[in-house]
Amino acid sequence: MTLYSDAGTPAVKLLCELIRCPSVTPIEAGVLDRVEAFLTACGFTCTRVTFDGDGSYAVDNLFATRGSKGRHILFGGHTDVVPEGNPDHWRHGPFSAQIEDGVVWGRGAVDMKSGVAAFCAAAADYAKNNQDGIISLAITNDEEADSINGTKKLMQWAKEQGHQFDFAIVGEPSSAHILGDNIKIGRRGTISGIVHVRGKQGHSAYPHRACNPVPVLAKLATILSETKLDDGSEHFEASNLEVTSIDVENKATNVIPAQGRLSFNIRFNDHWNGDKIRGWINDRLAEVNAEGIDVSWKQIAAVAQCFISPVSKDMEIVRRAVEHISGKNPELATFGGTSDARFIANYCPVVECGLVGETMHQVDERVEIEQVNKLTEIYLEILQNFFKPQVEAKNP
Repeated sequence: MTLYSDAGTPAVKLLCELIRCPSVTPIEAGVLDRVEAFLTACGFTCTRVTFDGDGSYAVDNLFATRGSKGRHILFGGHTDVVPEGNPDHWRHGPFSAQIEDGVVWGRGAVDMKSGVAAFCAAAADYAKNNQDGIISLAITNDEEADSINGTKKLMQWAKEQGHQFDFAIVGEPSSAHILGDNIKIGRRGTISGIVHVRGKQGHSAYPHRACNPVPVLAKLATILSETKLDDGSEHFEASNLEVTSIDVENKATNVIPAQGRLSFNIRFNDHWNGDKIRGWINDRLAEVNAEGIDVSWKQIAAVAQCFISPVSKDMEIVRRAVEHISGKNPELATFGGTSDARFIANYCPVVECGLVGETMHQVDERVEIEQVNKLTEIYLEILQNFFKPQVEAKNP
């Protein structure tokens, strides 16, 4: 076993530096300092932008760019990580960047400090010998939690600075089982909410003196869970709603509770938007006969809209690079949750191209060095072909 510090490729060296920064959202912990130092040394102009407000914590963000004319490609990613849990449960320290048998261990190794390290290294490598085009990187420290003062505002800021992007790549883990088996060209949208049911408290021996909210909650859970939203679409699987909790906070067995709440999350495809899905929720709640009981709901956080990027020559450049380096012809996928690609999609076509995500958010998160190096090669090949006007893309 060795601690990776003075050996290895630039991508692996940078990855280990980033893992050693315990950048649990929104604590920056020096992680963006490492990225900035790396990119500045490679000729990129780096700007740190802090956003706050809108009911969320302040977030440090980094925008780096190089070049002034020609086509403009954007790499997007995040340096924040989810909490590590109990460090004693880890084989190696969660922020140690320990290497054992060609594997780097640590929180963020997959999601997504490897992606950031790989596209930084690829951009730096390309910039050494090429002056064509514009390469920019948008890196936030707020993806794993609120996502309010991160990429969404950073993209708005970049537009205000005059940046216009032709295409973007987000380095999230996109592969399912083997590096290169998928790239993601879209994501389902999501909405979360809490239903509040208010009745009247009373003694269970005198139910006529009370209004019990529990049967109403049970009916709502059944209706919400069993009513089909759709059968899927061309690019997306069927939308689904999951009831995630029911709570009446009642510790007594002989008391009818005064109120209760039900939490839910919906993942919806491109048949829906925010207004339509909110209307569907209202219609379902109206199906419950709740005489004497008040039923209402509130949305939690903003709606993440569904998006799909069009198949294009740029997407084909990504697909061919993945196939050439990994040996896999990637599926154009849309599975999974949400990512910051949903914010970038408002400004240019975007795909997610990254590692296998099997250990992300887990104890003993880890990544094979070979995967990090291959991902760097994929990004470098994309850059080499993105700025070539003579590239002819085949139909995927």
